[in-house]
Amino acid sequence: MDRRTFLAGTVAAGAATRLHASAQGSGGPAAASDRLRIGFAGMGARAQELVDAIGASGTGAEVVALCDAYRGRAERGRARAGGQATIVDDYRRLLDDRSIDAVFIATPDHWHRQMAIDAVSAGKDVYVEKPMTFAVDEGLDIIAAVDRHKRILQVGSQGISGAGQAAARELVKSGRLGAITMIRAAYHRNSDSGAWLYPIPPDASPQTVDWSRFLGSAPQKPFSLERFFRWRCYWDYSGGLATDLFVHLLSTIHFVMGVQAPARIAGAGGTFVRKATHEVPDTLVGTLTYPEGFTVQLSCTLNSAAGAESGVEFLGNKASLRMRGDDVILDEERVDEGGNGWVVRSWPEALEKAYYADPKVRAREIPDSRRPARVAGGERWSIVGEDTIVTHVRNFLEAVKSRAPVIEDARFGHRAAATAHLINRSLREGRAFDWDRAADRAKA
Repeated sequence: MDRRTFLAGTVAAGAATRLHASAQGSGGPAAASDRLRIGFAGMGARAQELVDAIGASGTGAEVVALCDAYRGRAERGRARAGGQATIVDDYRRLLDDRSIDAVFIATPDHWHRQMAIDAVSAGKDVYVEKPMTFAVDEGLDIIAAVDRHKRILQVGSQGISGAGQAAARELVKSGRLGAITMIRAAYHRNSDSGAWLYPIPPDASPQTVDWSRFLGSAPQKPFSLERFFRWRCYWDYSGGLATDLFVHLLSTIHFVMGVQAPARIAGAGGTFVRKATHEVPDTLVGTLTYPEGFTVQLSCTLNSAAGAESGVEFLGNKASLRMRGDDVILDEERVDEGGNGWVVRSWPEALEKAYYADPKVRAREIPDSRRPARVAGGERWSIVGEDTIVTHVRNFLEAVKSRAPVIEDARFGHRAAATAHLINRSLREGRAFDWDRAADRAKA
């Protein structure tokens, strides 16, 4: 099939059509009386994208208040939101404002638990960026708070709101891949920007950055612009590759396969090249075993991008499904039984001749020039449409209005993040971890 074909001719088309229709919105801006009022905690680069996504969502939601520990980002966020939002110096002022319906949390990871619990306790619905948590069991605290206060919480790993992942999920459910026993997933980068060594604003200083507010419950450290703007490189605020990138891969795998969490989790890696700038690993692998009967290999390095493709591969005994950027590729499995000759020729000659005298064996193992050679059949589609960030944000805002379940709730976010945290713990402690499905936590 043409590689630019948009999900036509297979079971994938149904999923894509529904997702594409959803992506078009509900028919125009909401009435003023229905408009949601949004507050933002954290206004870094990701939050700025989310502000844009709210504007593009067609829901009529408006950002009315925001805060950040660096004044320049708060001012840029206010300008991006239309210039009318109030800048506050503490996220708790967002929660005290009874007119605010929902809060977007886009801070460093070590703030997520406290902010999410405080927000739902204040009656706000929450969109929290991935990873949902900073430590394994924090997710259970957030789940309890969401359930107790009956609020909507969605985690911001936006890929699972996209047509590609919906199509992959339906292809797996259709049985076309057969028994899936291995999944390989990877992110590879080789640039300073890809390694979170972002440029620092020239006006950043102790006068424009509120260091104590950034630290919060994290260990006290001297003022550092590197820690503030490149916080993903440090264990005090982030889980590095596992929580920034593996969580996306895990969210895809859990959604497409319809599973909760692995039964066993192990990790390996280290900081091999970027030792001067990174506490967290620059290279990491995770090996996961799922009780549904498959294994997962996760890998990521910040030191090489040319030698391996990023994406997710679902390997079945009938077909394999590859997700590469905007492309979904299905390859039928090629089964070649012609490799038995070297074994059969070790038999007594009479038995060898009798083996190949069987018409069924000859048809299966001996090439026939009159028969077309069997080759792997491939189907490839390219997903087109709006950015999945917009779709994911719209799904959250519409759930806030309708009180319908979201696609990536607190339980989903907890399991994806906890798996990533346990990969890190396995690396640092030198042992594998087992998951207690009944308790939704690692076994002691």
